Amino acid sequence: MSDTKTVRTRMAPSPTGEYHIGHIRTLLYNFAFAKQNNGQFVIRIEDTDQKRLVPGAMERILEVIKDYGLSWDEGPDIGGPYAPYVQTERLEIYQKYIQELIDKGAAYYCFCTSERLEQMRETQKAAHQLPKYDRHCLNLSQEEIQKNLDNKVPYVIRLKMPQNETIVFEDLVRGQIKFNTNDVDDQVLVKSNGIPTYHLAAGVDDHLMQISHVLRGDEWISSVPKQFVMYRYLGWEMPKFAHLPVFLDPDGKGKMSKRHGTVSARSFLDDGYLPDALLNFLMLLGWNPGDEREIFSLDDFIKEFKIERLHTKQPIFDRKKLDYFNGLYIRQKTDQELFPYFQKFLPQASESTINILIPLLKERITKFSDLITITKYLFEDVDYDINLLLQKGVDKDLATSFVQKSIELIQSQENFSDTTKLQEKFLNLIAENSWHTGKFFMVFRIALAGVPITPPILETIQIIGKEKAIARLQLALSKLSSV
Repeated sequence: MSDTKTVRTRMAPSPTGEYHIGHIRTLLYNFAFAKQNNGQFVIRIEDTDQKRLVPGAMERILEVIKDYGLSWDEGPDIGGPYAPYVQTERLEIYQKYIQELIDKGAAYYCFCTSERLEQMRETQKAAHQLPKYDRHCLNLSQEEIQKNLDNKVPYVIRLKMPQNETIVFEDLVRGQIKFNTNDVDDQVLVKSNGIPTYHLAAGVDDHLMQISHVLRGDEWISSVPKQFVMYRYLGWEMPKFAHLPVFLDPDGKGKMSKRHGTVSARSFLDDGYLPDALLNFLMLLGWNPGDEREIFSLDDFIKEFKIERLHTKQPIFDRKKLDYFNGLYIRQKTDQELFPYFQKFLPQASESTINILIPLLKERITKFSDLITITKYLFEDVDYDINLLLQKGVDKDLATSFVQKSIELIQSQENFSDTTKLQEKFLNLIAENSWHTGKFFMVFRIALAGVPITPPILETIQIIGKEKAIARLQLALSKLSSV
């Protein structure tokens, strides 16, 4: 970056619920840009929407950001030179600047009731007019204002937008964007409860915290002219803005939503996606390196990231692509590194069982929650439709022979740890009886697991154990005898 000003970026979560996966992408870009330019990345909590606050949400948001492997230089938990970093702890700071705006005639008191405002909107709607405040309170005399204040009439404070002015600003992603101020409402800056709105608080904080660049979702583009005007009134320089397109659902037919599964950042970790894989996937949802490379560590991404390579087109959140990345990252880990993940998702499994399962399953899963389904037959009783044992080319008598001979072979074994020898014995059994190998193992697998697709079935006999394996095969015999 050619600008000599220190790069400072921020992310400002609102503690109104779980953190969206899209917010992690935006945070990642802010983090990478600051680090690439030897700057600082700031976390600020925007909690001015008191009605929607969720207890504990701030702590959970900070925790999930850390769990994704990201950090910050200043924030509510570690402080910094511009503390406090929670907006409701900064109310006195905002009061100074709202008073300055009022004194300059750049903001004004509005005493309109909610009923009047609703009637105004209905009238505008019926007349097909742009819905905006009609400035009923703009020209109240100082005496009228003071009388209302003395009588404690509820009020908000609005920003006075200039009339018929074209506002032009340069977005780092979208280029030049223009607004006419006649199309912009006189934004409420302070609510009736005395707490500032996003537009005032974010603008003041960005200035005082010396934020140089704001990378945020494109749903905030409409707020730029309001902040532009407020900054001009206060004599401040605007940060540089880069507005990012929001994710589309996998079908590409709308903003990413719960229709295709959970969308919270935590839910992806809970489902068994690796943080590194998720970050790698998110890096490419709105940015590309200019070549065919797809695999990036966080350090590599910081070196490569360029705002000029951010996209304007809305990216599709392709879960199949995410599964591909996650499977790739799983297979790159050693068995020792995978052990805690297997242990988390298979708490009922012993350490010895997990050590057996890791090499068997690491190539077969795309996320760790797959383990729950794949290994269900190991830890729960099995049941299945008898027709699974009697598929094409296998009648009752043949299936019964398969199962009976398998019982006899397993009963004769003392040690199941040498799967190579066990496989040799089963293949000899098949050859001696001139059986079809595929048909035999189809029946054998159903009898032991209750499902047609499993990890290598002979290797998992040592997990099931001799006694349970024989009991399951005898269950198959009983099912066959009832046909």
